[in-house]
This record gives sequence, C-alpha cells and structure tokens, in this order.
Amino acid sequence: MAKSIKAPLISVDDAEKVILSETRSYGIEKIPIEKTLGRILAKPLIADRNFPPFDRVTMDGIAINFADFQIGNRTFKIQSVQTAGDTQQSLVADNECIEVMTGAVLPKNTDTVIRYEDLEIVNGFANICGEIIQNQNVHFNGEDRKKGNEIVPENSVARPPEIAIAASIGATEIFVKKNPQILIITSGDELVPIEKVPEAHQIRTSNIYAIAATLENLNLKSDFLHIADDLQETQNNLMHAIGSYDILILSGGVSMGKKDFIPKALENIGVQKLFHKIAQTPGKPFWFGKKDEKLVFALPGNPVSSYLCMVRYVIPWLFKTLNNKNSAPEFAQLDEDFSIKNSLTYFLQVKLKNEKAVLKATPIKGHGSGDHANLVDADAFLELPAYERNEFKKGEVFKVWRF
Repeated sequence: MAKSIKAPLISVDDAEKVILSETRSYGIEKIPIEKTLGRILAKPLIADRNFPPFDRVTMDGIAINFADFQIGNRTFKIQSVQTAGDTQQSLVADNECIEVMTGAVLPKNTDTVIRYEDLEIVNGFANICGEIIQNQNVHFNGEDRKKGNEIVPENSVARPPEIAIAASIGATEIFVKKNPQILIITSGDELVPIEKVPEAHQIRTSNIYAIAATLENLNLKSDFLHIADDLQETQNNLMHAIGSYDILILSGGVSMGKKDFIPKALENIGVQKLFHKIAQTPGKPFWFGKKDEKLVFALPGNPVSSYLCMVRYVIPWLFKTLNNKNSAPEFAQLDEDFSIKNSLTYFLQVKLKNEKAVLKATPIKGHGSGDHANLVDADAFLELPAYERNEFKKGEVFKVWRF
C-alpha cells in the first residue's frame, strides 16, 4: 500500500509574504465629514488658504508697535479693543495700544502682544512690567502651512486631527478608500447562538464576535453566517457568499476532523488554495486562498488559534490593503526564561510593560489553543521563531503582536 506524502508546512514568514502579495483595491468613495472617523483618505487634504490665514493673536493682552518699546516707552494709552471675529483695526498713534483677545487678527501697525499677566492697567493706560521681545505672542500668517500645501497625505487615517483639518479647508465631504465587504463564517454543530443556553455537549459561539471586534478596530463592518457540518450545505453557502462578498473569514472546519469540510468545499467551488497549514503553534491549520479577486481566510476553530491568525495575518493584510504600506514590526524583550517542546514557530501569550524605555514581555501560561479565557490576562503574542531549539532566554528580543 502506497504511503501518503504530506505536503510541507509553509513557514510563518512565507505565509506572510503570500498573504501580503494579495492586496486589493476596492475603489474610493466620497462621504460626509461626520462619517470619516477611522477611514483611510483616498486623496490628500490641501490648504485652501494660509494656515493661519492672518496674523493671529495668541494671548489676551495688548498689541503694540515694538519700536515704541525700543525707544523706552513703557506706558501705552489704550486706543480700543479688538476681539476674535472683529475686522482688523489699525493703531493710529504712537505710544498707544489696542487691547486684543486670543484668536483676534493682529491690528495693523502692531507687531507684538503683551499678555495681561505682564501688565498693570490703570485709568485707560497699560503699563508694561518687565522685558518683552518683538513678535511675541503672535502666530503669523502662513507660518504653519501655505495655500496649496499638502497638509494631510493620501492613505492617512482620519483621526480627530485630520478631521479638524478637513473642516478647516471646508471639506464637507471627503474622498476615502472603500472598505471591502466582509463576511465572517463559523462552522461546527457544537456551536449555539450566545442567547441560547447550551446543552452539556455544546458551547456558545464566540470566535465570530472576537473576529468582528478585531475588524471594528480598523473601522470595518462585517456580516455573520453559521454553517452546519454538512459538505453540500457548506458548498452551497460558500458559493453564495463568495459571489456576494469581497472577503470571507471562516473560523473552524479546516483541520483533520471527519467533519472539517471547509477545504474540500472551497476546492469544489473553485477557490484556489494558496497554502494550507503553517509551521506554527497555535494556528497551524490556517487555510488561505482566492477566487478571482475574492479572498478567503479560513482560520482554525480553536479560539486562541483563530484570534492569533487574525492578529498575525489578517490585520497586517488589511493594513497594507487600506493604507498601501506594511505595518512596522514591533519588538519586545522576553522578561523571563521560557521553554517549549516544539520545533515550530511558537506564539507565546504575554503581558507587556515598559521598563526604563524597554518593552518587556512576561509569559502568561495558559492551557492550549482552546483556553481563550487566558487571552484576557495577556495583551500580545510574542513570536518565538523556529530555531530548532526549545529554550528561550530572558533578555532575548522577538517580534510582538499586540491584541
């Protein structure tokens, strides 16, 4: 009887390269500024006028012509008051000043503002107490950006500062990259909806909510579907799903079990397998493939494995797809010796802390890939490479993947 030949496992680095080589563009759309938080800009934000657009007062006080101070004058008659929103006034006489408020246009014929804290005002005269310097407390026209300058580049995330800039240039609508349409699919007859009371042999579905919440961190919405452990039903559902969505993220049904139908069903509906099984633990059974421009991330069903594959592979792919650049790797120092009985790349759950500007990772030992309660005590995975060794020493530095 001929022996079956097992396909070699793909390495973690090669799996990453394959996935990141399959980035996509989903087009652009224009949306109201109120809905742009967390979205990726598809066009830069350009200054429609100088920033600031006028010489702006930055402190409440008085505005003077510094030349008067230079010749020895320390007492100035108050000519008038100019507040933010007033049209620009002009200083008309020597040895006089104009009271000004923060945000006001600097009056003509003045160049220096002295704050109230450095003044004594008596009977309409302002006496300067102490030394001042020319141009102090003035934010000059165009000092930050000039009209036509790019302020926010394309591919930036729309955070509150970027949204404030958009508002400042009058962008009521903003061009952003379209997000992919994502469907999260779970399989397994042992799973019941979270609102149900499970039987002794059942568990509530949880992976779908962890995956969806992970996507929410990137401002991505998703739909849900659960498939029973039946090959024909699995094929029918997957065929419909891949015709309706850009991305399928599956959880479960990809290992070696009698009812792990996902790989076979995907093959039957024409999805090209790019790899199946990575030389890592947890998360070894991960399956990745495509059909035309559609992509399928089929994650293992064990909750720690499923979550790890989201953090290590799916999120970096989404980041590169939406931002058009790779996410910069982060590194942490192992805070205590750690040993494993394993020659594969190992993703250790760790708790991170900053100690004298060094990011340190303390192992949080759990009970395997089914122990998702242990994830609550950790906040990252430390990637221990497959060095054909089992001992990792305190002080060694490795890649870290934050939750």
